[in-house]
Amino acid sequence: MIELFNTIIFEPLFNALIFTYKLIPDLGLAIIILTVLIKLVLLWPSRSSIVAQKKLQEMQPKLQELQKKYKDNKEELGRQTMKFYKEHKINPLSSCLPLLIQLPILIGLYQVFLSVAKTDPATGLLATSQIEHLYGFLSETFKTTSINHMFLGFIDLSALNNWYLAILAGAAQFWQSKMLMSKQPPKVKGAGDENMAAAMSKQMTYFFPIMIIFFSLRFPAGLAVYWLVSTLFTIAQQQLLFRKKKDSESVQPALPPASPSA
Repeated sequence: MIELFNTIIFEPLFNALIFTYKLIPDLGLAIIILTVLIKLVLLWPSRSSIVAQKKLQEMQPKLQELQKKYKDNKEELGRQTMKFYKEHKINPLSSCLPLLIQLPILIGLYQVFLSVAKTDPATGLLATSQIEHLYGFLSETFKTTSINHMFLGFIDLSALNNWYLAILAGAAQFWQSKMLMSKQPPKVKGAGDENMAAAMSKQMTYFFPIMIIFFSLRFPAGLAVYWLVSTLFTIAQQQLLFRKKKDSESVQPALPPASPSA
């Protein structure tokens, strides 16, 4: 299992970062470029999740009608709500999909940043055990090429406890979670999945930023750079999708006036 994870996740990410660093010898910029590439790969599932949340918001008036109609029968309300989701192809838990997809990548990136951070203090060279994970010419090149951990010449990305980057990463995560929470409709009583999704969203709004700050302090600062850029990309994506949706609705042609009766 470990070898499979290394082959599918760790080694491609590790080589992508080192190759980018070879082209642009600034580790911070290499991490930013790699982050954007990862987000582009995950663009479609992320987009699908955001669109599903927007669709759920638009369906809220009909869900409220169900709530009023079955307010005295919670079991039937739950069944009708699930039927409504099925008919309109809505998954109230779809917001979890990008996180589940990103989790193994995030674990792989932890290992990548730890590997890049653990260079020989005297020479700045990667350890032999890390060189073995590099492909072809990268392996030969970085046997004698050192890794400079400085970002823009003054931020050490191999260091722990970078409070500035950690707080920025946590604040961005809170902003992004708060945006998602504000786009979700209020809970519908009796709809178990909807209630669970709302509860998860509320918990993630406050739990994730704290978690991001904690891990950003415990791991090399390169991880905080990744999370900050990744979250800002997601925020921009959300803003763009919602604005595009709003603009498309605003330009819809109005219905022609009714013909006067004879």
